[in-house]
Amino acid sequence: MSSPRTAFRQTWVAVRALLIFTVVLGIGYTAVITGIGQLALPWQANGSPITSGNATVGSALIGQGFTDKKGNALPEWFQSRPSAAGDGYDATASSGSNYGPENADLITAIKERKAAIAKLDGVPESSIPPDAVTASASGLDPHISPAYALLQVDRVASVRNLPVASVKKLVESQIQAPDLGYLGQSRVNVLELNIALAKLKG
Repeated sequence: MSSPRTAFRQTWVAVRALLIFTVVLGIGYTAVITGIGQLALPWQANGSPITSGNATVGSALIGQGFTDKKGNALPEWFQSRPSAAGDGYDATASSGSNYGPENADLITAIKERKAAIAKLDGVPESSIPPDAVTASASGLDPHISPAYALLQVDRVASVRNLPVASVKKLVESQIQAPDLGYLGQSRVNVLELNIALAKLKG
């Protein structure tokens, strides 16, 4: 049985160790990693913000919808892919639907989305790419495929009274190649595309 003095020493050693490791790992390590991030990769470390004018309008990593309050697509903007995160692109509720490919609700949702896009863009349902009607695993993907972006060109050009060729050229200029040339697929960041679109003059 240990004496009160021994117990006190053991407790004091444990307290000192806790304090030291709290300072070193909880404060020091965090400060060092934060400093490295700010020096080496400040844009990424601060959330990859996208600005328009003098205002931050979003992040290059998190998508957003271009719809009205009722969820209807605003035809003057390029549309993002569907989102299953909360009410749509909710960064606090990142998730997919977790529906399997034969889930009845998913099949119904895809059919409804195809019909809506076909009507909005005046295209046959067979031409609509998969990313236009399915959500990403996170529900926050800010990108769409070049195929889906190009499919929307005629509608955006018509609503904005812009030459189709100019809008198509804009989309092509916004296509991002796969990372390192081979990781992933070519993609278009919808927010960045719409910001560039807003600056396009007819």
